[in-house]
Amino acid sequence: MDWNVFHVGGITMNDQTERFTLSAEHLRRHYGRHKAVNDITLQLKKGEVLGLLGPNGAGKTTTLRMITGNLAPSAGSIKICGTDLLDNPRRAKAHLGYLPEMPPLYLDMTVDEYLQFVARLHHVEKQRISLMLENSKKRCGLSDRGKQLIGTLSKGLQQRVGIAQAIIHEPDIIILDEPTVGLDPNQMREIRGLIHDLRKSCSIILSTHLLSEVESVCDRVYIMHEGQIVLNKTLLDLKQGEVDLETVFSQLTQRAQKTH
Repeated sequence: MDWNVFHVGGITMNDQTERFTLSAEHLRRHYGRHKAVNDITLQLKKGEVLGLLGPNGAGKTTTLRMITGNLAPSAGSIKICGTDLLDNPRRAKAHLGYLPEMPPLYLDMTVDEYLQFVARLHHVEKQRISLMLENSKKRCGLSDRGKQLIGTLSKGLQQRVGIAQAIIHEPDIIILDEPTVGLDPNQMREIRGLIHDLRKSCSIILSTHLLSEVESVCDRVYIMHEGQIVLNKTLLDLKQGEVDLETVFSQLTQRAQKTH
């Protein structure tokens, strides 16, 4: 099979822009001569779970840091729910919830203290904080953990706290960077179940290097390698074409390596 049919260059926006909660076009990030991200375009539809897949060092985390406004792109544009992230970062970021690979947790705070703190950072109205806190804890299976110090929680529960902080302001987009790294199989299954629940109310980008994770929760997969997107395909299209994701991943990333 010719895997070139899956190669994606730039994607031109059309008149249906409003269908996308996120549109990042021609993003680049250079560190001197090193091109960490090299001219990628990525779009996220309303209600979609998008899997960002790639080997270590592919540029996934750098891409997410740019999309979330934590790292300025060397070139390109990013729109979040129609708002330009570079022109109006505060308004654009209000639509985002972000769980980085290393969750930004304060281990000496209780779950409630931490989530209240995050809610204030997101400018949640004071009279709504209590309700939002309870809702996020309930969705993340933390209703009985509010008084517990985060540092005493298991790794899996700490990941749940990380997701709770990402959703407490009810964002339109949730970005999860390796949310199951370091978890045991039961904890991984619980987090995947949580992602299935979250997709009912928002769009999700899931960055991972686990093929099984993408296959179990995602609608669409982007494969990154050496700073570029080498595949943009729905999981349904892959299945209908009787194409195995592991085979595609191996062919595309190995081919890219051999071209250098």
